Amino acid sequence: MDILEEACKREAANEKIIHMEIGQPGARAPATVIEAAQVALSDGYFGYTEARGIAPLRDRIARHYRETYGVDILENRIIVTTGSSAGFSFAFLGAFDSGDRVALTAPGYPAYRNILKALELEPVESPVEEETRWVLTPELLEWAHTEKPLKGVLVANPGNPSETMMQPVALKALCESTRDLGITFISDEIYHGLVYRGETASALNYSDEAIVINSFSKYYCMTGWWIGWMIALEALVRSIERIAQSLYICAPDISQRAALAAFDATPKLEVVKQCYAKNRELLLDVLPKIGFNELLPVDGAFYVYAGVRSLTNDSSNFARRMLAEAGIATTPSADFDHDRGPGYLCFSFAGLHEDMVEATERLARWLA
Repeated sequence: MDILEEACKREAANEKIIHMEIGQPGARAPATVIEAAQVALSDGYFGYTEARGIAPLRDRIARHYRETYGVDILENRIIVTTGSSAGFSFAFLGAFDSGDRVALTAPGYPAYRNILKALELEPVESPVEEETRWVLTPELLEWAHTEKPLKGVLVANPGNPSETMMQPVALKALCESTRDLGITFISDEIYHGLVYRGETASALNYSDEAIVINSFSKYYCMTGWWIGWMIALEALVRSIERIAQSLYICAPDISQRAALAAFDATPKLEVVKQCYAKNRELLLDVLPKIGFNELLPVDGAFYVYAGVRSLTNDSSNFARRMLAEAGIATTPSADFDHDRGPGYLCFSFAGLHEDMVEATERLARWLA
């Protein structure tokens, strides 16, 4: 976010900046979503909805799980949230008590750690390695649990920032391990739909006891509408509902009505995904040729997590120089991984293809 702020200042001074720091789709929300919002606006009245979200949207989300994963989800387990961020807060508040330990991966999305700490929970970071294809294994989880008991584990699949898609057999094994150890499993599936290789499965395919978080922000291109959902444990639904009522009453009415139409936009969204795939191929081809010799798997999402240890030992300073000298905004990775992060950068390829082409050309000149 510091890089974004500096990039915006430079843009205000008429510099052309290529944004590769924020995980935000470059495409607009689908036409079906815009049309649904316009219809809602013509109605002229917006109010509070049920804290769990409007019934038609919850029903449509349940249908999505039947059609996409072959899983029947009770409608009363579905809670519409203000983006995935609210879903994580609800899961942590509903499932854990102060002082509980929750396992995470390193590298991993820093907001998990920050929210846990704010709620007086203890994040337990397990470093993942190339040997395990950058995913959490039952062995790593059991080791952390043996050291001191865990109450929960949170896994992003595809990973963020590793972008590794945990394959069904590995996901099943982890689900079984959490069940055997009595650990609550929270699955961040916000990048489902944006998978380029490997199979996609939900944690719900292997465990009815998993909590799943998702959002309309990424695949559905609705960043800024602040609308997402979670599949909660049935025993936690009432508690989470009351927390939602107390924090913000409900997700925005207009965003809920618009999101209902997002599921009808799959053909258009697949075209957007094809653009991401083209950007992905470009970066995977060019980055190693210009000095980025270590790239983690890019199975899904729209990021490349790139090692820069052959170029610098301080990715934060490197990213600031890249912004100032090449006009490219990227994310330094110290917050993703406190120990190894200074040796990595994260590039988002969610923007327009012509911008990605220009970015690679600028990088090549800058590093020459």
